[in-house]
Amino acid sequence: MENIEFESYKRKNGHDEFLEFIEELPIKDQQKLLEVIELTQEKGLLTAQKMKWIKKLDDNLFELRSKVSSNIQRVLYFHVVNGRYVITHGFTKKTQTTPKREIKHAKQIREEWFNEN
Repeated sequence: MENIEFESYKRKNGHDEFLEFIEELPIKDQQKLLEVIELTQEKGLLTAQKMKWIKKLDDNLFELRSKVSSNIQRVLYFHVVNGRYVITHGFTKKTQTTPKREIKHAKQIREEWFNEN
């Protein structure tokens, strides 16, 4: 099984949008989201897909899902190399589909990351 590691990205403007998102969540939501990230790292992507923790959204863009009661949290991420993945940002989901603006935002962050690295 491939070792998987998620990391957040601190943008040029100094913001780490994932960490800022996590800090704003209620404690139970924080714990659940971090647990799903940890379980995905431990169990692997195949198990995470089967458990519906992750979903492919676009070419090299994925979402990781977490839910506590009616609060649905999502973080978007992309693959870098080997088992390394970068989380772009997170949001609270309020609709059936992932909002296009969130996908567009993640793509902008992904492009910024690849231009810098």
